[in-house]
Amino acid sequence: MKKTTEADSNYDGLDKMSIVDLLTNINREDKTVALSVEDQIPQIEHLIDTIVHKMKIGGRLFYLGAGTSGRLGVIDASECPPTFGVDHALVIGIMAGGDKAMRKAVEFAEDNTDLGWKDLQTYNINENDVVIGIAASGTTPYVIGALKKCQQEDITTGCIVCNTNTPVSKVSDFPIEVVVGPEFVTGSTRMKSGTAQKLILNMISTSVMIKLGKVKGNKMVDMQLSNNKLMDRGAKMIMNGIGVDYEKAAKLLAEFGSVRKAIESYNG
Repeated sequence: MKKTTEADSNYDGLDKMSIVDLLTNINREDKTVALSVEDQIPQIEHLIDTIVHKMKIGGRLFYLGAGTSGRLGVIDASECPPTFGVDHALVIGIMAGGDKAMRKAVEFAEDNTDLGWKDLQTYNINENDVVIGIAASGTTPYVIGALKKCQQEDITTGCIVCNTNTPVSKVSDFPIEVVVGPEFVTGSTRMKSGTAQKLILNMISTSVMIKLGKVKGNKMVDMQLSNNKLMDRGAKMIMNGIGVDYEKAAKLLAEFGSVRKAIESYNG
């Protein structure tokens, strides 16, 4: 399999470039990423439609990956509860090597073909769930083994990879292959590949939550009110939603502890 993610950079002599040339060239490459993601919108749509259906019947969404890919999945999953007010068990990020691998790489964890499935089993995974494997190369054994086992157990699978015709894609019911081309630093998939994966994860989680009713208009009405900035934002949402002054909105927010509940109670 030819890996675009391992192809030589379009640039050479990086160590001889000025800082402004480095920044300009990195930015030039980054500008191409969103267009590569755009090409995959039909595939992303199909996966999101399935996730929404599964969640409506009690399913969960799992992100599974190693290294940068795994970290991006964990980050996206961890942002769903504060942003949309959902339970931490609805969207779950799992990475090879466990939580400690978020900060420091765990050697050879991604090379274990059995470990991914074992990690999923700790969550009592079932046919209502969806598992998305995230792997820039599309060849990560940790992800391949887990998705293959999921398919054998009739658990829906998807993937986000940055090469075509990969082993990960072959064990995915809904493969997303976003080819961003050679990295600025050859093989450094934390750059364009990671950016593409982050964009797609944003699209998936945000669209799913909107379709589950977690956004009203364009506002995060179910967000967790965990600091003063968010309390202020919540009060302003209530002001705009029901036409009261800031003081009244703040009192309603304090009383009900939720933007949605405050607005619905007032309207009721």
